[in-house]
Amino acid sequence: MTSTTSIEWRLFADLAEHAGDRHVAVDGPGETVGDALEALLADRPALEDRVLEEDGSLRSQINVLRNGTDVGQADGLETPLADGDELALFPPVSGG
Repeated sequence: MTSTTSIEWRLFADLAEHAGDRHVAVDGPGETVGDALEALLADRPALEDRVLEEDGSLRSQINVLRNGTDVGQADGLETPLADGDELALFPPVSGG
């Protein structure tokens, strides 16, 4: 049985500009953060070059958060999703 869940992405800095919005909901994103990322990029292809390397892997400087926690501290893009999760993409941040 498949359910139609909806996950909201929050996009920051130039990622929001590439996507055309700071908040993007994806329907039926799958079971993992990686599935939801694929759904986001399918819906907003202008983000792909900014977020992924040429080989399709996530750029090392892009941070992905699930409910405020960096997924790199959990299972990475294999982190399981639950209905109502909020995901966020952050580009590199520099300051001085």
